[in-house]
Amino acid sequence: MSDSYAAAELMAVALARSFRDGDVVVMGAVPALPLAACRLAKALHAPSLTYLVGGSGAVNPPAAALTSQSCDPQLAGGPCMLPLPEVVLLEGRGDVLDVFCAGGLQIDAHGNCNLVSVGDYERPKLRGPGSVGLPFLTAVQRVVAYTFAHTPRTFVERVDFVSGAGDRTELVVTPLALLDVDPESRRLRLASVHPGVSGEDVQAQTGFELVVPEVVPETAPPTDDELAELRRLDPTRVLAA
Repeated sequence: MSDSYAAAELMAVALARSFRDGDVVVMGAVPALPLAACRLAKALHAPSLTYLVGGSGAVNPPAAALTSQSCDPQLAGGPCMLPLPEVVLLEGRGDVLDVFCAGGLQIDAHGNCNLVSVGDYERPKLRGPGSVGLPFLTAVQRVVAYTFAHTPRTFVERVDFVSGAGDRTELVVTPLALLDVDPESRRLRLASVHPGVSGEDVQAQTGFELVVPEVVPETAPPTDDELAELRRLDPTRVLAA
């Protein structure tokens, strides 16, 4: 990875590039990365994008800095704040939200996400926060998953608990690579490797066989404009930590 930007900054830029003008995007309880991506996309190429920050119900919040959790008081002050029951209803309707930004303790070969438990459900090795909004993944147009831990413990052949089905998963953003979905097998495919990372590096840190095309491109690094705007939106350098 380049000395000129952090891995999380490249992830935010890649995520922002996946958003389209007019998209309505929802994110979960740990929103710093998708929040940065939404604000970056809105500033540079998607002015009509709308984003909803998890349990806070904050719509297009204008907070000066990125927040580490979705109910931070700094998220107040936007056009509106929706009560949590209304957020849940919007997630389940199927005709409002375009993109769901999802994470998980585990992500499997078919893009399913697990936020409940690792190991046996009754005696888990690790207990998560619960499925939260992930059961609604199939009600949106597309899902973008992300994780800061690209390891065989996170990327497993089959999740131990399906919190969110991978039917709508289109992109997975990690510190090593971008993954998309092979249309024939519906398995995760290596779409690009980040600068300084090889396909072999990515496979070694993945607990299942990725679909690998004959030619794997390199993820385009942040442009000067993207990096300057991202750092303006992240004055406390949360993504550089």
